[in-house]
Amino acid sequence: MREHHGKDESYYPYAPPDAVVFPHTTEEVRDIVNVCRRHRVPIIPYGVGTSVEGHVLAPAGGVCIDFSHMNKVLRVSVEDMDVTVQAGVTRKQLNDEIRHTGLFFPIDPGADATLGGMSATRASGTNAVRYGTMRENVLSLTVVTADGRIIRTARRARKSAAGYDLTRLFVGSEGTLGVITEVTVRLYAIPEAISAAVCSFRDMTGAVGTVIQTLQSGIPIARSEALCATTMRAINAYNKASYKEQPTLWLEFHGTEASVVEQAELVQEVAREHGGEGFQWATKPEDRNRLWSARHQAYFASLQLRPGTRSVSTDVCVPISRLTECIAETSRDIERASMPIPLFGHVGDGNFHCVVLIRPDNAADLAEAKGFNERLVDRALAMEGTCTGEHGVGLGKIDSLKKEHGAAVHLMIAIKRAFDPDNILNPGKVVPLTP
Repeated sequence: MREHHGKDESYYPYAPPDAVVFPHTTEEVRDIVNVCRRHRVPIIPYGVGTSVEGHVLAPAGGVCIDFSHMNKVLRVSVEDMDVTVQAGVTRKQLNDEIRHTGLFFPIDPGADATLGGMSATRASGTNAVRYGTMRENVLSLTVVTADGRIIRTARRARKSAAGYDLTRLFVGSEGTLGVITEVTVRLYAIPEAISAAVCSFRDMTGAVGTVIQTLQSGIPIARSEALCATTMRAINAYNKASYKEQPTLWLEFHGTEASVVEQAELVQEVAREHGGEGFQWATKPEDRNRLWSARHQAYFASLQLRPGTRSVSTDVCVPISRLTECIAETSRDIERASMPIPLFGHVGDGNFHCVVLIRPDNAADLAEAKGFNERLVDRALAMEGTCTGEHGVGLGKIDSLKKEHGAAVHLMIAIKRAFDPDNILNPGKVVPLTP
């Protein structure tokens, strides 16, 4: 049990907590926090453990709060198009429970993550180009603070000018400022029609250029994913599929029956201008689900390219005007690497991922991976981008955060001290404090 809660999808060594607790209510979380505060014991919130930057590890020991039993949908408002859930509700569970309403929750980071974890890490995903990220879709949070108070960060109104925006402060705080127990999020109407498309290119430049021109032309795509040839090879092997093993663009369109056809035809013309070929549509739900399921399995498929390895996963995000340049330079860097490094990303919002496959306990591999990651981050920052588009900071990108924000990190540290003076909330993550 402790070992299970002391690891995630990152390459960091296991760091188990001293104990794991399973609360059922916000009040029980408050009681746990009060006990830990009195004894100055670290607290690590835990959703389903799918983070990739060591967010749920317990390097200083402490108590892990597992939210798997706080998994109730508390309230659904069809008229207001919002829902309140306990932090342990997963995105798939939520969509299954509200399907009869004609509404859905669109944020899709790939893994079946909890909404509490998605809020804490400011998650994003394949639909971000149309529906935004957790930052835009969380309306309110219930949070237990380090001093044992239960607070609600906002009401359900779609806008407010009342006081500091505490909701945005806790979204993305990675459990370092408070323990999220309930989440209120926006919902959207299920589109009348959905169409997906696949198109291959000679190089990544053509795929990325297609997405950028599509966005600049005002064509409202819902999803856009670019995958390198190495990733496509991994997906074919893992799923026994037969996609072309070339840089590939996967797209999805939401709207009316007529509008999704029009959108797809317009994008097909743009793709041709950028060297796209073999443009194929998928309109049946089972075909679309198979397509996106393969995309979501890209991470695990990539691990099979070098059996027995662990992944050093990293992501950056840049303004879309610099995305082609950033991916082209990164692709050249990958060509010089001694191990496979699949590259794929949402691209419609300027975000892409690299999966560096290293052998366990191999110092040379780890050093090479860290060097690659540092160059990638420096490249993104030089292009006015960010060191992480959606993975978060956790343990792994603390130095990158300092490079990105400079003196502003001191303000983050001051906020951390004000909210958590004893440094018991997920210590060592984001902006670690000196004991």
